[in-house]
Amino acid sequence: MEVFVAALTIFVLALFVGFEVITKVPPLLHTPLMSGANAISGITLVGTLVTAGVQLTTFTTILGFLAVAMATANVVGGFLVTHRMLEMFRRKD
Repeated sequence: MEVFVAALTIFVLALFVGFEVITKVPPLLHTPLMSGANAISGITLVGTLVTAGVQLTTFTTILGFLAVAMATANVVGGFLVTHRMLEMFRRKD
């Protein structure tokens, strides 16, 4: 139980810190930062795949699946935004 409370505390603190950091980024820098963060999201995706594959309990397997789905959506969304940003810099023929 102590481990769960500690992990939950770290998770909640990470949520608050992440929210504060993201809201302080100016809109002009948001897209380049997102494209740079795709590498980190890819690492997160690999970690969630490994964690979900352990299958300790049904609850952890469900949480692992949700983590994989969210990390995948983050990576795909980041690449779509980056692709759209790069299209803005192409010459129009």
